[in-house]
Amino acid sequence: MRILGIETSCDETGIAIYDESQGIMAHRIYSQIAVHADYGGVVPELASRDHVRKTLPLIKEVLNDANMTPKDLDGVAYTAGPGLVGALLVGCSIGRSLAYGWNIPAVPVHHMEGHLLAPMLEDDVPEFPFVALLVSGGHTMLVRVDGIGHYQLLGESVDDAAGEAFDKTAKLLGLDYPGGPVLAKMAEQGQKGKYKFPRPMTDRPGLDFSFSGLKTFAANCIRKETELQGVMSEQTHADIAYAFQEAVVDTLAIKCRRALQQCELKRLVIAGGVSANSELRAKLAQITEKLGGKVYYPRPEFCTDNGAMIAYAGMQRLKANVDTDLTFKATPRWPLDTLAAL
Repeated sequence: MRILGIETSCDETGIAIYDESQGIMAHRIYSQIAVHADYGGVVPELASRDHVRKTLPLIKEVLNDANMTPKDLDGVAYTAGPGLVGALLVGCSIGRSLAYGWNIPAVPVHHMEGHLLAPMLEDDVPEFPFVALLVSGGHTMLVRVDGIGHYQLLGESVDDAAGEAFDKTAKLLGLDYPGGPVLAKMAEQGQKGKYKFPRPMTDRPGLDFSFSGLKTFAANCIRKETELQGVMSEQTHADIAYAFQEAVVDTLAIKCRRALQQCELKRLVIAGGVSANSELRAKLAQITEKLGGKVYYPRPEFCTDNGAMIAYAGMQRLKANVDTDLTFKATPRWPLDTLAAL
């Protein structure tokens, strides 16, 4: 079975072909960073228009890369939600139209299920059950996973997602969009112990997250140092970046350890854009090793939004004979734990 995957939920156009026996045949990702950089964040209308321009050309390129034609495909999987409604509608419309024209099924895929299953694209595949940390610019959640569609939400962010907090704090530090990866790079030059940031919601029971207050703490720290120094030095920037990243990583690690112990599991999956953070990976490897377990994650190129994860998730749904009704609509808000279990 070969599936074309289309991902257009936000500001990256991802197209891929996944073969059940051979794995990823071809994939391409187009990032809209240059489109949104001048605005300091994603502009939904511009994102939608850019998906319109890029999706079909990328599909043609991926088919050519895989040396295939539409006749070689058994289905089309597209991201139906959650995400920006205009961006989602582009992928939904194109995916369903191509499937109709090619006389093959069209499978709507949940964006976060795609991320959750992204580690399945690697050679070292986690076995069910496991705990998954889905951490990105738009979502931070802990999920118990007993199988595809067998999801129990354990905790989620009550305000800013971790990736969103990274980007907002980077903006406070004067870093260019998207600031999260730049902040992480700057933190490499920071000194441990120069600043002590709080670990929000770790002093109480539960598995929910909150990063808005951490961003405010960073803003107050930056304002105080600016008043003292006039213009903050590069080292001060790096020290604040280090302290902020350390606080986020520690908070995520504490909640992951708590979730593993609560579920009596030892396998942890991390996915989503922030899962590419090297400090987070190292910290989670430490805690799972201490528990006698292991952490799994996709390669960096499949941490961010991509078509390969959508193709894989769509293939699993298609094999289970899910409803492929071509009238399925884009769903910008779509709880993960409402998905049908396979």
